[in-house]
Amino acid sequence: MSRTADPSRKPALLAQVLEYLLDKPLATLTFRSLAEGLSVSTYTLVYHFGTRAQLIHEIVTGITERQDVVVRAITAEQGDLQTHLANLRHSWKLSLAPRARQFQRLEFEAAMLEMREPGTQQASLAMFHRWHQVGIDALVGIGLDQDDAEIEARMITDMIYGLHYDLIVSHDEERASAAFERAIDAYEERLIALVGDTRLSA
Repeated sequence: MSRTADPSRKPALLAQVLEYLLDKPLATLTFRSLAEGLSVSTYTLVYHFGTRAQLIHEIVTGITERQDVVVRAITAEQGDLQTHLANLRHSWKLSLAPRARQFQRLEFEAAMLEMREPGTQQASLAMFHRWHQVGIDALVGIGLDQDDAEIEARMITDMIYGLHYDLIVSHDEERASAAFERAIDAYEERLIALVGDTRLSA
């Protein structure tokens, strides 16, 4: 008689995979090297993740789930500009932690692999669309029309992604943070101008 699959095994195994990869390149990852690193069988990995493309998808999904606290905060803003800006600043502060930066590197590397590998489910693109949509909804709540909200949400999402890349390659936290603050100030000014309501000001 075969054993009943443990539903908690895959999430626990994925958490181990993420920890293992924090200081390793994703491009050279194989089921064999991962099995050796985690002291499990390749059968176990294939059983839970199927193919390498599916494993990469699960890795990106796992990283996404770690960002849920920020997504929930932005979703709950109820149209308050200052709360929106505070949530963006909090998100940036969280991204400065060394561990978060390692996950960002892993996220970027997984995104590049997804672009190259056939059969991958494009979890990185879904993650980008998620951040973009959360931004749109927040800005519509503040008072922007849909077209302006889509443009501004894309600009702020791209800016944050770009500065995350800056942190990964330059390790210059001070200058990246200064650029973030200047971009957020300009973002606030544009939003106030677009809504045309000085009550949005602090």
